[in-house]
Amino acid sequence: MRVSISRRSQRGLDWMNFFLADVQTGFGAFVAFYLADLGWPKDQVGLALTAGTLAGVLCQAPGGALVDAIRWKRGLVAIGIGMICVSALIFALLPSFPLVFAAEILHGLAGGIVTPAIAAISLGLVGRRAMSSRTGRNYRFDAFGNALTAGLMGLAGQYLAKSAIFLGSAALCIPALIALFMIRSDEIDYARARNAGSGKQAKSFQRLFDLGRNRTLYIFAGCVFLFQLADASMLPVVGQDLAQGRSESASLLMAGLIVVPQILVALLSPWVGYYSEKWGRKPLLLVGFALETARAALFAFSTDYTVLIVGQLLGGISAAAVTVVTVLVITDLTTGTGRFNLVRGSIGTVIAVAASVSTTATGFIFQTFGHWEGFLSLAAVALIAAAFLWVAMPETRPGKYLD
Repeated sequence: MRVSISRRSQRGLDWMNFFLADVQTGFGAFVAFYLADLGWPKDQVGLALTAGTLAGVLCQAPGGALVDAIRWKRGLVAIGIGMICVSALIFALLPSFPLVFAAEILHGLAGGIVTPAIAAISLGLVGRRAMSSRTGRNYRFDAFGNALTAGLMGLAGQYLAKSAIFLGSAALCIPALIALFMIRSDEIDYARARNAGSGKQAKSFQRLFDLGRNRTLYIFAGCVFLFQLADASMLPVVGQDLAQGRSESASLLMAGLIVVPQILVALLSPWVGYYSEKWGRKPLLLVGFALETARAALFAFSTDYTVLIVGQLLGGISAAAVTVVTVLVITDLTTGTGRFNLVRGSIGTVIAVAASVSTTATGFIFQTFGHWEGFLSLAAVALIAAAFLWVAMPETRPGKYLD
């Protein structure tokens, strides 16, 4: 029987997403920007980013299985936040070659725990029927956190020091923990949090062999892999170009490229959640995949800052569609299995592998062949991803929910 969720838990989940986004904003594109500003060449920056994503590869699926098995979801998130804090402090205070690699690995491992745990808490609080709206709300607060913090960190990097970006990330771990413990643990239903069945089936797990026979899961994983292969390195490459251009306002320009798409994600994510129930999952995914192709083509043909902003606007629409719907497709495909977080972690592994390959490969492609050829290669991969999704992926929206 589903219990009423308190306003305190709903708000705690909202603000945890907001502050975790704040914490994470210092990483990703800002890491590439920061290391390039310290004089690191593109191939070494790519290797450093790869170290973090490979750590995520190793942790995502085991982390998801751990989240399925352990009731203490909030504790797992707290441990992950602590790991991210340590990683940020290393970047800020001790950015040597071996320690940066260690920090990237620590950050990748933390992501493998935190990401499925947040999804589990959300599903455990609201259930399958309300997961579309809850996921849209999660990404709204996440995106607002990204947008606000990217702007503040850009100002800090411009007028204080580049290391202030990571000091800010470490400090923001404190309000993230406070928001986390606003969520009442007794309102997180253990069976719902792992997408188990009802009644006697609530305590059971589907066998991994049976789960592995789900053909649609493999198709979806292939689509996501190709999309992430195209997407993961676009903004880091643009960030490196800005940093190496040595513009006096490079930090602010980089912050603008991060803020613009996040504002769109914040505005559109609840809309995506709502219309995924009316139109289905596949049409929204197709829009997101197609826009990624256009974004890469724009970056290939112009480095004008106005064009970069337009490309990031397209990226914001794409991100809103793909990130929200990905969680919903996984929820659809794992209903009654009790393996939601394992599959969520496994798809996270696919994303991490794609990001790792993307950042490594594009580092060498751009270094060897140049800007135009590099972005056209990414556009081609995004186009293949959209075509595969169109031909092979079925609609997953259920006709009737179990709860």
